[in-house]
Amino acid sequence: MPELSRFYGIIVTMYVEVGSPHSLPHIHAKYADKKAVYSLEGQVLRGGLPIKQHKLMQAWIALHEQELQDNWYLASHRSDCYRIEPLR
Repeated sequence: MPELSRFYGIIVTMYVEVGSPHSLPHIHAKYADKKAVYSLEGQVLRGGLPIKQHKLMQAWIALHEQELQDNWYLASHRSDCYRIEPLR
């Protein structure tokens, strides 16, 4: 699973399972033992992070929505994703 970014203990990854029912554009976030799947618009699709990390994820997604869309396109065409700047 390619790592897109890492900030404040959150690891953000993306992968595409072509043709699967899990093909809605999304990213995976992990913080400690918590995991969540977010749409590229910031909606939680599955799981959950602590509230502080959830808010950080929503801010990061809002700042990088176009880059996330670009990476989804690349991943869905079996190309390598590129890293995205972390929150600072």
